Amino acid sequence: MPASDIRIIQPSSDIHIFNLPHYCPVNGTVDETAQKIRDMTIRGAGRIARAGSEALGDFARSYKGNDIDRFREDLKKAADTILSSRPTAVSLLNGVNYTIKGADREESVDAARELIIRNSELFCESSLKAAETVARIGAKRIADGDVIMTHCNSSMAIGVIKEAFRQGKDIRVYATESRPWRQGLITVRQLAEAGIDTTLIIDSAVRTVMEWTDKVFVGADTVTSQGYLVNKIGTSQLALSADEARVPFYCCTETYKFSPLTIDGDIVPIEERDVSEVVSPGDIPGSVKVFNPVFDTTPAKYIDAYITEEGVLSPGSVYGIMIEKFGYNRKE
Repeated sequence: MPASDIRIIQPSSDIHIFNLPHYCPVNGTVDETAQKIRDMTIRGAGRIARAGSEALGDFARSYKGNDIDRFREDLKKAADTILSSRPTAVSLLNGVNYTIKGADREESVDAARELIIRNSELFCESSLKAAETVARIGAKRIADGDVIMTHCNSSMAIGVIKEAFRQGKDIRVYATESRPWRQGLITVRQLAEAGIDTTLIIDSAVRTVMEWTDKVFVGADTVTSQGYLVNKIGTSQLALSADEARVPFYCCTETYKFSPLTIDGDIVPIEERDVSEVVSPGDIPGSVKVFNPVFDTTPAKYIDAYITEEGVLSPGSVYGIMIEKFGYNRKE
């Protein structure tokens, strides 16, 4: 993706607080969910999409009041609060939009509430089913004896690997540490608990270990209309190393991580997080700057296929799937 097609979002201390008199949350779900997504207590594109959808479902379920105009205003504030927690995640945007779709056309609060609750339940159910389908399809790409590399903590990629192992395939996995948050530690625990032969590697060992790898499986944060992959920082390093070593590189993702906004030229924002995630006060001179982006972009030419609930897709077919699933209304 050309540099002009991505935008770095600087870290911000702004916290959007959702506090409305007509909203009586069961567990403070809008504020608490937004904060958990922001501080990465809830992580992974699929998980945060479901969490955001569930929070809006709980918002509707707990809402008190009969003024439909006021409800619409409060619903927008709730949706904005959830979306502000992770502006880079198109899965969250699509999950929120799916959940509130049609609510603006309802004429009563009760009807709008019921619609949002139903949408939330359907989205979460379809998301979980998509994960099962991706695991089943992706496992077919893993052969007995394969050595696999994965990055960060993708429930989609892990699901594929676990399914292949469940089918009796003898596999070994190398998982990156994935600094600065070290989500790779979660990955190796999950794989080890499943009984899979797993090795944790430091991020800078990717090129060395790629020589011993048969296939790479990663997840996705966002997929653009050009078939580019936006994912955890370091993903492009795996893709480049895999291309050089002629190792197939697969992205495992649900299609709701496809961004229809990019069809109309919207720029994918790349969030830059706080310096404190990388260094502690006093570690380096104050004059030294720290660059801490959360994601990077992998060009389509380095991706062998997207493994989705719709099947195994080439990067070039992403645009057609977007049009089919999300439609396309050009902005004026």
